[in-house]
This record gives sequence, structure tokens and C-alpha cells, in this order.
Amino acid sequence: MVVRILIGTVRLFELRNGLGWLKRLGVVVAVGALSAATLFAGEADRKVLLRDITQIQGVRDNQLVGYGIVIGLNRTGDTQQTFFTVQTLANAMLRMGVQISPAVVVVKNVAAVFVTATLPPFSRPGMNLDVTVSSVGDAKSIEGGVLLLTALRGADGQVYAEAQGPLTTGGYSEGAAGNVKTVNHPTVARISEGATIERDAAVDLSRFRIVSLLLRNSDFTAARDTADVINKEFGKNVATAVDSRRIDVNVADSEAPSVPILISRIQNLSISFQSPAKVVVNERTGTIVMGGEVKLSPVSVIHGSLTIDVQTSQIVSQPGPLSGGKTETVTETKLTVNDAPAKSIQMKEGANVDELIKGLHAIGATSHDIIAILQAIKAAGGLQADLEVI
Repeated sequence: MVVRILIGTVRLFELRNGLGWLKRLGVVVAVGALSAATLFAGEADRKVLLRDITQIQGVRDNQLVGYGIVIGLNRTGDTQQTFFTVQTLANAMLRMGVQISPAVVVVKNVAAVFVTATLPPFSRPGMNLDVTVSSVGDAKSIEGGVLLLTALRGADGQVYAEAQGPLTTGGYSEGAAGNVKTVNHPTVARISEGATIERDAAVDLSRFRIVSLLLRNSDFTAARDTADVINKEFGKNVATAVDSRRIDVNVADSEAPSVPILISRIQNLSISFQSPAKVVVNERTGTIVMGGEVKLSPVSVIHGSLTIDVQTSQIVSQPGPLSGGKTETVTETKLTVNDAPAKSIQMKEGANVDELIKGLHAIGATSHDIIAILQAIKAAGGLQADLEVI
């Protein structure tokens, strides 16, 4: 299979078996030259609040994790082969003053689990958190179980919360002897507000001398515009763009009564923002997501499908009468080739990817075909955007 990508009338590239989905397609892409200034002229800016595109350095979530056991299951817990569950139950009984041998423990109604939660910024002791409980053994289901008191630790090893309570599952598993009906994931459950915060992890904003804003998407222009709009708001140079993502604001120079008031004032400012030109495609599912500012150079796409079907079968060859021959098994191969007529579409100057995809749908291209064609156009230099394949 050969795919030819033609740029203008000068250069010709032949790619053999190198573009994923193009192995079963015939695609020819012709691309003309067009300057970037012409492509992006006239694009309308949109206003966005700084709160939507930035975050404050140091103000963040923290992940918590703990190990515990779920009790009260209806014979759907871990088996005896899950030794750490047996050992955990024996240790829990020992802490309650009951000493038993792990060899005699039966854990059909018990399951070992990991408990995870997210500690939001400015959390205070006494606040509650939602937790997720996930089986780590071979339990069939943890539906109807109760999580025993479990310590949740942060990355520093300190205990920040304690979790306990009845589980709520979004699925179930019923049946026996190989005839089992399972819905969703009965080995994962939630406890709403099942954890209580025990340690203060809040950031002390009063100690901030510099408030650093971090752009969610790196962009030098957005960083410059953010610093400019902040300086304009305060009437002096209080903000500096450090790089394409970070903008520092001097708290003392802003003369704000407090850091929270300063942050609130900054977050309600708006700037003109352009979304990055990017196309993200998922070859496994055929999903295509594109930004609104993606543009194409003038392009013609000729698309045809080539299907080659090879079938191999075993047949028994009988000898002729009175020939004295033997019956033999031979291989028979059938080859079928179906080459559909090529269809074409043309995109005018300044066309976007949405128009291209509508045109490809009109000629019967599937989502996987479209992904292959986008890759070919990008290779030819006709797609004025980043193409990310996941």
C-alpha cells in the first residue's frame, strides 16, 4: 500500500505502512501555501476571568490514602488465600483485646480495602470528606459492608483524617455456579462525608509576600496580558510575568488590606484570551476533539478504500477411481479485492477542521478514516495546529 502526499507541485513523499489507519486507505492530499498571518487574521478574541485560567501557587488539593478492612459482607469477602486480610483481621482483634490465631480466622465476611480521599485547600479539623473504598483482595463484592476506622495519610506520612462508615456501591453481583450477573463495579464503594479531618493543613496567606498566579495552559501572551491588566487595575507596576506560566504580584506594593482581598480582586479581572490551536484524536475509540481556532491551508482530499480479503481453507482431495492414489488434505486460498471509487472534497482558503470533517462525513469517511486523513494533512503541513494522538 502506497500513500502519496503532494505539496504544491515540487516535492513528493511516499509513506509505506507508516501511518496507522492509512494501511487500509488510499489518501492523496494536496496542500497550497498560505501565511500564518492570513490564516489567523480576523479571529475574534473572547474575554475570560483570571479565576478561570489561573490558580494560586501553594493553594492546592492533597491526596490521602489509607489501608483498612470492610466487615459485615454476605459471604462475598476475601478468601483464605488472601493472607493479608486474615492477618489484618487478627491484628484488629488483638487491638480490641482478643487474641486469636490467624490460622483459625475465616474472612468470608471481611475484605481488605484501600481508602482514598482528596483534602481540599484550607481544610480545618472537624470538616468532613467523601472517601472512596476499593477492594485489594479477591472479594466478589463489598456491597452492604461497613468500613472500620481507617487512618488516612498524606505524602508526608502524617495522619490527616479518619474514615469509617457504611458503604454505598453503584453496582452488584448476584448468582452462583458460573451464572453470575454483575452490574458496574461492586468492589468499589463510596462513603459520603465518611472521613473527618484531624489535622490542620491550611495555608497561612498572611505570610505571603508574593502572590504567584499560575496559568493552567502555558502561554507567553496570556502571561503578559495578565500582568498588564493587573497593573492597570492597581495603577502601578505590582505584577510581573516571570515566564509563560507564572505571574508574580507584590502584596506590599498593591496596598491591599489582606491577601484574600487581593486575590479576589485579581481573580475578577478579565483578559482577551485565544484558545490554543490543537486537535486531539483517540485512535482506539475514534474520538476527535478540536479547538475552535484550528485552521487549514487550501487543501484537496481524495479518499478511496481498498479492501483485500484472503481466505484459507482445508479441503480433502479424493483420488480418481482405480487410480490407486491416496486421499490427501490440501490448502485452498481465495483472494478477493474490492477497490471502491475515490471521492474528493476541496477546502477553500481559511477553512477550519469542522468544515473538513463535515466534508469527510459527506463522502462516507468513518471516524478512523478522518483520523488518518488528519494525520496525513498534518504531515503535509496543511494543518495549522498541534495534532496530539492519544
